[in-house]
Amino acid sequence: MEKREDEQQKRDDSRFNQTLKNVQGFLKGRSIPGKVLLTRRSDPPPYPISPTYQRSLSENDAGRNERFEESVEVEDHNSSKKHDNTYAGKLRSNSSAERSVKEVQNLKIGVRSSDSARVMKFNKVLSETTVILEKLRELAWNGVPHYMRPDVWRLLLGYAPPNSDRREAVLRRKRLEYLESVGQFYDLPDSERSDDEINMLRQIAVDCPRTVPDVSFFQQEQVQKSLERILYTWAIRHPASGYVQGINDLVTPFLVIFLSEYLDGGVESWTMSDLSAEKVSDVEADCYWCLTKLLDGMQDHYTFAQPGIQRLVFKLKELVRRIDEPVSRHMEEHGLEFLQFAFRWYNCLLIREIPFNLINRLWDTYLAEGDALPDFLVYIYASFLLTWSDELKKLDFQEMVMFLQHLPTHNWSDQELEMVLSRAYMWHSMFNNSPNHLAS
Repeated sequence: MEKREDEQQKRDDSRFNQTLKNVQGFLKGRSIPGKVLLTRRSDPPPYPISPTYQRSLSENDAGRNERFEESVEVEDHNSSKKHDNTYAGKLRSNSSAERSVKEVQNLKIGVRSSDSARVMKFNKVLSETTVILEKLRELAWNGVPHYMRPDVWRLLLGYAPPNSDRREAVLRRKRLEYLESVGQFYDLPDSERSDDEINMLRQIAVDCPRTVPDVSFFQQEQVQKSLERILYTWAIRHPASGYVQGINDLVTPFLVIFLSEYLDGGVESWTMSDLSAEKVSDVEADCYWCLTKLLDGMQDHYTFAQPGIQRLVFKLKELVRRIDEPVSRHMEEHGLEFLQFAFRWYNCLLIREIPFNLINRLWDTYLAEGDALPDFLVYIYASFLLTWSDELKKLDFQEMVMFLQHLPTHNWSDQELEMVLSRAYMWHSMFNNSPNHLAS
C-alpha cells in the first residue's frame, strides 16, 4: 500500500513539474499544449485573448470581435466534457494542475462571447426577485458591462441586498445614515475636534488633491470635497485604523462608477456642479458604504504597522520564487526587497500602477472574488510583476527600483490586463491548495 502511494506521489510530482515548465514557457512566449484553433484567417491574432472566462467587451473593444467570429475550436476527445468556467475561487476544488493549465490555454485561444450574449446573461441574473450572488460573481469575474457596474458592484459588496423587494428601502436608509454621520462628524468647527482628528482631517485635505493627478476630473474642488467627506467620515467611524494614506485611492473607482449613473460622456468632461446636492450625497453614501464593505475584508492592511500587507508581500515573494526562480534570485542577489515596490501595490490595489481607464475592469474581478480577494491579490501581483521578467534580469538594484516605481503601463489596453488576470487565474488553481509546492 505504501509503495503504491509513493509511486502515485512520484507521478503527481512529475506531472506538477512538467506543468510548471509549461507555465514558465507560457511566460516566455512559448506555447502550451492544448486546443487547436482553426480559423479561416491566415494572419494570427495580434494580441492574446482572455481565458475561457469570456469577459464582456468594453466600449473600446467594439469591432475587435469580428476577426474571431469565424474561429472554430477543435477539442480532443478527452476535453469534450463541459468545463466549469467560473471565477477563480471555484477552481479551488480542482485536483489536477495539468487541467488548469489546459483550461487557461483554451481560454487564451477561445472565442470571446458577444456583448449582447453577456448582457442577456447579466439581465437574466439581475432580473430575479432574489439575485443569486454566486452566478453574478461568475459573470462579473470576466468583466461587467459599464452601465451595469453600479448595480452589480453594490450587490457584489453586499451593500445592496440580493432581494429586489428590499433593495430600494435599504439603500434609502443607508444613504440617510451616511448623511447623518457627515453632519455628526464632518460638519463641525475645529474647536469641537480633538487634536488627532484635526491632524487627520488636515492629512486628508493634503492627500485629496494628489489623488489620480493625471485625471483632471479629480482636480475639481467639489470632487476633492466629496473625497474629503467620505474619507474623514470613514476614518472617524473606523478608529482601529483611522485614515491611512492610500485609502484615498480606493474611493476613486467607486466615485466614478456611481457618478456614471447621473453624468454622461467620459470622466474628463464631467463636472460635479451639474448634480444636485441630494444626488451628490447619494453618490458619496454609496462610495462610503462600498469602501466600508471592501475594507471589512482587509482591515489589517491598514491597522498599525499594516501586518496584512506585510504578510501578503511575503507570500508574493515565495510565489515568485517558485514560478520564476531566475528573477527571484536576481532580485535577491541585488538586495531588492519586495516591500520596496509591492507595498504600494497592496496599499493602493494597483491604482497607481496602471492607466485609470483600466481600473474598473480590474475591480470587476476584485469584487467578484469577495472574501477571497486578499489571497488572490498575491497571484495577480505575481503575474503583474513577471510581465517584465526578462527586463528585470538585465537591471541592477537602482535600475530595478526606478523601473518598478515607473512601470511602462501607460500604453496598456484591455489585452495586457486580461493577460495578467489569465496567468493569475492559472497560478491560483495550481498553487493555492498546494502549499508544499511553495516550500523550498
